[in-house]
Amino acid sequence: MIRVTYTALIPPEGRATFCTMTLETRRTDPGQADPDLHPLELSPESMRHMVEAVTEQIVTYIQSLPDQPAARVEGGVELARSLVEDLPEEGAPFRSLIDLVFERAVPTGFNTAGPGYLAYIPGGGLFHSALADFIADAVNRYVGVWMAAPGLVQLEANVIRWFNQMVGFPPEAGGLLTSGGSLANFTAVVAARRERLPADFLAGTLYASDQVHHSVLKAAMLAGFPPENVRQVPVDDQFRIRLDALEDHIAADRTRGTGAQPFFLVGSAGTTNTGAVDDLAALASVAERERMWFHVDAAYGGFFMLTERGRSRFVGLERADSITLDPHKGLFLPYGTGSLLVRSLETLRRAHRVTADYMPALQDSNEFVDYCTVSPELSRDFRGLRVWLPLKMHGAAAFRTALDEKLDLTEWITEELRTIEELEIVAEPQLSIVAFALRSPGKGLNHGPEELNQRNRELLHRINAKQRVYLTGTQLGDRFVIRICVLSFRTHQDRMLAALDDIRRSVREVIARQPD
Repeated sequence: MIRVTYTALIPPEGRATFCTMTLETRRTDPGQADPDLHPLELSPESMRHMVEAVTEQIVTYIQSLPDQPAARVEGGVELARSLVEDLPEEGAPFRSLIDLVFERAVPTGFNTAGPGYLAYIPGGGLFHSALADFIADAVNRYVGVWMAAPGLVQLEANVIRWFNQMVGFPPEAGGLLTSGGSLANFTAVVAARRERLPADFLAGTLYASDQVHHSVLKAAMLAGFPPENVRQVPVDDQFRIRLDALEDHIAADRTRGTGAQPFFLVGSAGTTNTGAVDDLAALASVAERERMWFHVDAAYGGFFMLTERGRSRFVGLERADSITLDPHKGLFLPYGTGSLLVRSLETLRRAHRVTADYMPALQDSNEFVDYCTVSPELSRDFRGLRVWLPLKMHGAAAFRTALDEKLDLTEWITEELRTIEELEIVAEPQLSIVAFALRSPGKGLNHGPEELNQRNRELLHRINAKQRVYLTGTQLGDRFVIRICVLSFRTHQDRMLAALDDIRRSVREVIARQPD
């Protein structure tokens, strides 16, 4: 504390008077904000202590992942209600808040980062990417406009360049990182609408299999199309879009006199239900012949292009006009990392570019990109570093090896499931998803689909109750089936052995409950 005393002569109404004033000020280190006047500006020591405290919690948490329950959903309602609070006026100690997050908020729910998470489509959560996000958020550079951070924007552009090389797109291809596949599919629909339809676009019709991800249907709705404009085409016995039914739909729309304008065709490179891969080469030929935009939803499966088996199953992917890829699936990155690739970056610019007087100068060169001109987003986080850092650290080879391991594990457990007499494989694995179910019940039981579905739901519940793995089910036609999706970089042979053991035990438990 510094105390300064001033003495001054102040003449009130012509008389001389001496007045003494004392001012106090707090001494602060050079470059350090006063914690009383500027509490949001932390000292270097405070920042280091906070990072150390968080690092300790995170490392402990990650080390414990193999021993944590694969899912812990009981008590969720009570937990959420106990965390409801009003806006705080005063602050609380940092460590107590971090303890609350890790000890109370984190444990309840799906353990999506753990090795036993074989549900839905796993998201990875590479630690490298968490550090990259820490850097990106701390430096807080704006990357929506190239001029604002040319070096960082280029790192993100490199990532898109690598993705385009993976799928076999030409040099003029482009794209962007998104928050996920939903925004990528929406952006693709908008771009296609602007390219292939007039201003009055409501006659435009879209085509996809009845197994397509629901985000495609939402994208069409948000892009302004009536729900009935989306034709959901039936699939074959391998859950792939039927080409004959697709061509019948298109022909009917062109000839029925309703004014329907076929313009958008979606192929799936790995559906969520079963991992089915459509005949992409055949779909590309249909789209070319019918002058339609060909979009491939490869959010789940696309990065298997890094592997030899994936490339053999995705022939024709390189002929698409646009492709959705989710790095938070096949590259094991944190949730919130999707991408859209387009054969020509100019299609995105024509669909999304809008200028304003307050904006800085934007790029006219094809060499660089202003991401605000090729997507719906102006404000956006710097997503590129979370992809760039692990790929640069390990190279594509490490990811290729991990993806090949997932394909191997899926094939292995599929063959093991065949040895369980009471089970049947309903959907053979085309990538890293297999769907199975109990066979029709024996004598003395109702053979209707509802009873069989109920038994399969019970089987799923018993498997998950053992808490070593977490599986999910889905509906294929009138049949409820159980899915295994192997896509976590932390899932290895030991966890698949545990999964098989839990499935065997649960099957015996369900069968034992049935009458003779």
